[in-house]
Amino acid sequence: MFILNKNNSIANHFLSEIRDITIHKDRLRFRRNLERLGEILAYEISKSLAYQKTEIETPLQKTELNTLKDFPILISVLRAAVPFYQGFSNFFDHADSGFIGAFRVEESDFDGINISLNYQATPDLTGKEVILIDPMLATGKSFVKSVENLVKNGTPKHIHIASVIAAPEGIAYIKNNLNLPFSIWTCALDEKLNSKSFIMPGLGDAGDLAFGTKL
Repeated sequence: MFILNKNNSIANHFLSEIRDITIHKDRLRFRRNLERLGEILAYEISKSLAYQKTEIETPLQKTELNTLKDFPILISVLRAAVPFYQGFSNFFDHADSGFIGAFRVEESDFDGINISLNYQATPDLTGKEVILIDPMLATGKSFVKSVENLVKNGTPKHIHIASVIAAPEGIAYIKNNLNLPFSIWTCALDEKLNSKSFIMPGLGDAGDLAFGTKL
């Protein structure tokens, strides 16, 4: 598991702004900071991928560089992940993408929260490195259910779970319920979930802050 804010960097500045209620009314700034964090996390994940030597020709001579062997497939969980996903897409600019529509449903007979998936569009995932992108890793149920649906389009080689903020309960749920090779990448690991399964201290509803409240 990789936690970005364990070390000091400019990412901590962006994290502080997306949490700050005095800045939350500025939707453009909120989205841009999610995008920046996506770019930083994409860079960190890129270090774990496979590379190969590639010969290129400069105006002066030929040389060899290590370049990505294959670009990962990016999967965005709608709608909150859109600006965060854009950061990954900026860096993995040749990557294919997929999209999942997921939302939480409160049900008294399912530990308070269930996850409904009503949309999925992805390329073939067989043997691929996949980055599953969602800014909030709360209960972990949406990530696990998303993976269960994704494998209908092929079994990935490895799944990189990418979030901005994660809760310990969600990390534990994923570790106990995901049977594919995976890594967890987050910008911050917060204290806990509250009684409504929101991350504490968290930042609120990322989708609402990025795009406005929903009915």
